[in-house]
Amino acid sequence: MRKLVLLALVGLGAQLVDGSLGMAYGVTSTTLLLAIGTNPAAASATVHLAEIGTTLVSGAAHWRFGNVDWRVVAKIGIPGGIGAFAGATFLSHLSTEVAAPIMALILLTLGVYILVRFTAWGLPRGRLGQPLRKRFLAPLGLFGGFVDATGGGGWGPVGTPAILASGRLEPRKVIGSIDTSEFVVAIAASAGFLAGIGRENIDVVWVAALLLGGVVAAPIAAWLVRHIPPRILGSAVGGVIVLTNTRSLLRSDWIDAPDTVRYPVYAVICLIWAAAIAYSLAQYRAYRDLETAEAIDAEAERHRAAANRT
Repeated sequence: MRKLVLLALVGLGAQLVDGSLGMAYGVTSTTLLLAIGTNPAAASATVHLAEIGTTLVSGAAHWRFGNVDWRVVAKIGIPGGIGAFAGATFLSHLSTEVAAPIMALILLTLGVYILVRFTAWGLPRGRLGQPLRKRFLAPLGLFGGFVDATGGGGWGPVGTPAILASGRLEPRKVIGSIDTSEFVVAIAASAGFLAGIGRENIDVVWVAALLLGGVVAAPIAAWLVRHIPPRILGSAVGGVIVLTNTRSLLRSDWIDAPDTVRYPVYAVICLIWAAAIAYSLAQYRAYRDLETAEAIDAEAERHRAAANRT
C-alpha cells in the first residue's frame, strides 16, 4: 500500500512538473520505477499507459486555458506516434541486462540537457508569430517519439526546447501543444509495448496509481504554467534525474563502481545541483526585477506623454 501511495505522489509531482514545464513526466516517473527495480520495458510501458489518461486530461486543461496550437499538435503528433511505436518495439526485444544501463544512459543524457538548458538559458523568447513548418516538426516528432519510448520519457525534453528555441511560439503554447500531442505518442508507445512484452508483464495497479496522481495534477499544472518560474523548476528536476540515473549506471554491470568512487561522485553532483538551483533563482529574480523596472519606466513615460498633451 505504501508503494502505491508513493507511486500516486510520483505521478502527481511528475505531472505538475510536466504540465508546467512541458517535459519530464516520463523521465521522472521512469527513473523512479527503475530505481525500485522495475524491468526497463515494463517501466516505460507502465508510464506510457498512465500517460494516456494524464495527457488527455492535461491536453483538455491546456485547451481550456488557451495554451494549445492545434496546427503544431497535428504536425508533430502523428510522426511522434510512429517514432514511439518503433521505439517501444525496439526496447521490448532487448534483454533486461542490456536495456537497464542503456535506458539509464538515455535518461542521464536527458537529465543533463534539462539541467544545463534551463540553468544556463531559461526559456528563450524570440520571433513570435512566424509559422512552424512541417519539415521541422515532422522529423522532430519522429525522433522525439523514438527517444520517449526507449528512454521511458523524452518527448518533452526533445520537443519543448527545440520549439522554444525557434522563438516562433509563445512558451505557454509550446508547453500546451507538446503536452496535448503527447496523447498520440502515449497511445502508440503503449500499443508497441503491449505487442512486444504482453499485458502480463505490466502491473495495472501501478498504472492506476500513476494515472490517479497525474490526473489530479494536470489541471493545476495547466493553470500554473502562467505563474511558475520554469527556469528554477527545470534546474531542480534536471538534478534529480542526473543524480538518480548516475546511481543506476555506477551500480550497473557496465561499471559496478565501488563505494569509494560512487559516493564522491554523488557529492559532486549534489554540489553542482545546488549551485544550479541557486543560479537559476538569482537569474529569475534579476530578470523579474528588470521587467518590473521596465514596466515602471513605461508607465512613467505614458504619464509624462499624457501630461504633455494636456
